Amino acid sequence: MIAMAKKKKDKITYIDDGRPLADMSGITGPRLGRRVGPSPRFRDVWKTYWNAVRMMFLPMLAVIGAICVIFGILALIFRFVL
Repeated sequence: MIAMAKKKKDKITYIDDGRPLADMSGITGPRLGRRVGPSPRFRDVWKTYWNAVRMMFLPMLAVIGAICVIFGILALIFRFVL
């Protein structure tokens, strides 16, 4: 039998043109430098938190309800089978 030669894969060559992928020189934060602007007030923080909780309340109830229904079905199945 004649063995077939494997084809060599082309090697990928990356070319560096000197440009940065992201310029992160303007990023500031509590650990990176001084803060820009005043710190948020408690009222604003509480308002943001409450809006997030209110937005997720009905989906949370739906998930808890689905878990309860699944648990109830499994409990009935195991009660009558075992």
